[in-house]
Amino acid sequence: ISFRCMGCSTEEMGLFLDFNPFDNLLCILLGISFTVWFTLLLVFIIVPAIFGVSFGIRQLYMKTLLKIFEAEAEHVVYTLYNECVIEPTSLEEEIKEIRRSGSNRDLDHASEFEMSDIFYFCRQGVESIMDDEVTKRFSAEELESWNLLTRSNYNFQHISLRLTVLWGLGVVIRYGFLLPLRVTLAFTGVGLLVVLTSIIGFLPNGRMKNFLSEQVHLMCYRICVRALTAIITYHDSENKPKNGGICVANHTSPIDVIILASDGCYAMVGQIHGGLMGVIQKSMVKACPHIWFERSEVKDRHLVAKRLSDHVEDKTKLPILIFPEGTCINNTSVMMFKKGSFEIGSTVYPVAIKYDPRFGDAFWNSSQFGMVNYLLRMMSSWAIVCSVWYLPPMTREEGEDAVQFANRVKAAIARQGGLVDLLWDGGLKRGKVKDTFKEEQQKLYSKMLVGTQEDRSRS
Repeated sequence: ISFRCMGCSTEEMGLFLDFNPFDNLLCILLGISFTVWFTLLLVFIIVPAIFGVSFGIRQLYMKTLLKIFEAEAEHVVYTLYNECVIEPTSLEEEIKEIRRSGSNRDLDHASEFEMSDIFYFCRQGVESIMDDEVTKRFSAEELESWNLLTRSNYNFQHISLRLTVLWGLGVVIRYGFLLPLRVTLAFTGVGLLVVLTSIIGFLPNGRMKNFLSEQVHLMCYRICVRALTAIITYHDSENKPKNGGICVANHTSPIDVIILASDGCYAMVGQIHGGLMGVIQKSMVKACPHIWFERSEVKDRHLVAKRLSDHVEDKTKLPILIFPEGTCINNTSVMMFKKGSFEIGSTVYPVAIKYDPRFGDAFWNSSQFGMVNYLLRMMSSWAIVCSVWYLPPMTREEGEDAVQFANRVKAAIARQGGLVDLLWDGGLKRGKVKDTFKEEQQKLYSKMLVGTQEDRSRS
């Protein structure tokens, strides 16, 4: 009645009657929450990332987690499997021992072939099943104690109620606070990378463009590092890769690129993708001379080598970042380096990367998890803690072929990172063992028999 007396129409009266003060209050609270959230991100994460500084919050967070893990370690009982159950011995020594124990005859006076020799090959087959040093490099690294995430130890025995409560609190913290924060930072870092590199691409080539490109790449990668709560310790920075060189590193995860690129700029090498990854690649190459290959070009080794060689000959261009293993290994080993990047003749800067599995498993098992699922696991873990060692530069020695050079670099990386140095090809992650490996064992056995015959004929 009062509205009608004030001269309001029926439609205006409906607007007044439908008005709910609680809706307005909810909008205000949401606006305040968003403002506070964005301000915290800007002040404590994005701005420090732009200038490359840290307030020490991540280090304090890591120390707190370590105290919790150490306090609760006694509540969980594990029995770890040995890293190497079976000690390797040579073919000749084992067959010699088998023949001695079976017929009390020495290898030097044995016949060309004895039935007991088959026991050596049977034993090798059983040992390979029990302790396959290749297959276990493509599964999660076992932990001595539970980190309140997944149980990567297959001999788990006991869990207490206290640990269950802590795990529940951890789920709330990781998925209720850390995950939204990290996703926001990831979108911010990737979005800025795409937009800013596209803008820089319109500038003429020169020092200004190179300077701005490097600063933008560093800023965006540092934001992405904080999206993973990555705590990285860099050692021997005086050995950092320089322009005109090739940086080679062991490969555990796709985030290896972010880990290294947040401390220095590199020219990336890779295959052209579609979708979001393709958009990122196209924007990056506008600002920096990255090397992207078409699917058909990757199969042409000579074309790839030519483009890499042309890049390193220009000393004004950034060092190339390459992972010669070609696949991700589970942070315990280094597998065979492909020789392609060692045939160019440029200076090689080895880098060793070692992750701390107590805070999160950085290994990407691509045959089990897709990229989105993997990134979700990374962003919902406690943190990504790792150490990076820059090793002294290495060059190919006189009389050394590409394979020998690659093995020497690989051995140096494995030694520094505390990793197992393996000769196996990482391609065995998806493919079958080549016939050449089988033939190698046959050659060793035949060589042993031929050597026995020659020794007997001379005697």
